[in-house]
Amino acid sequence: MSSPVLDPDLLKAFAAVAEHRSFTRAAATLNRTQSAVSVQIRRLEERLGAKLFQRTRAGVALTAAGDELLVYARRLLDLNAEAVDALRARRHDTVVRLGVMEDYGTIVIPPLLASFTQRHPEIRVEIETGLTATMPARLGEAYDLVIAMHPEGRGDGELLRREQAVWAAAASYPVEAQDTLPVALYPPGCLFRQWAADALDATGRPWRLAFVSRTLAAVEAVASLGLAITVVKAGTLPASLHILPERVGLPPLPAADIRLHRARNLSPVGGLLADHLQLGILEPVSHILI
Repeated sequence: MSSPVLDPDLLKAFAAVAEHRSFTRAAATLNRTQSAVSVQIRRLEERLGAKLFQRTRAGVALTAAGDELLVYARRLLDLNAEAVDALRARRHDTVVRLGVMEDYGTIVIPPLLASFTQRHPEIRVEIETGLTATMPARLGEAYDLVIAMHPEGRGDGELLRREQAVWAAAASYPVEAQDTLPVALYPPGCLFRQWAADALDATGRPWRLAFVSRTLAAVEAVASLGLAITVVKAGTLPASLHILPERVGLPPLPAADIRLHRARNLSPVGGLLADHLQLGILEPVSHILI
């Protein structure tokens, strides 16, 4: 003959009545009706074949069987809660949220994620691409890791790579023939937009903002069709664009530091991804310092 299964819901109702010595107060604690709690206790008594409570003037009191069951009920409920918490924590720990610039998110990061997933198939990575200026401030809240761009020599985090900002356009774009240079850039907050405007204004070169988009693909498409020039990282130059040579007379642009930011409460699985990305992106110090 098989032993009766002790339903956690029945044990929870039993423990509540035992603690409050009242079906009414236990029902209020459990957000149930008194009759529903009474039915649960009756069902538990039927499964165990023992009476668990007896009526008293003060309310209800545990019988000898009920007193014995209470010890086991608390242990079972505690173990149930521990198991649920452990699994929830594990599920949370297997997700890593990464914020990164769009060009790195589409060119540099995917092959590194492919190799990381082969090694750690149980870890799920969620990626958000976009302007990274405000992402580090949201570490621990929206992101576990952020790969962000900073002006050369500035910014917190771990230096991964130094990228040179360059002017780029379609191969046959006639820069010299443009009286007012059309430029395709990103919204305010992007370093490249600021650098391009400052550099052109400093030289007195007439220019106009011909196209603005948050997406790299849209800016690249406009530039590749010969509708404007743009600014990109030399290390992630799209195949459809060419770096404009110095002879066209455009002002030089600054270099940018690519830095890895980790949340203070980064989980162990987040640390695994951070180390993997760091090794995959990191350039030799001698090269970075040139």
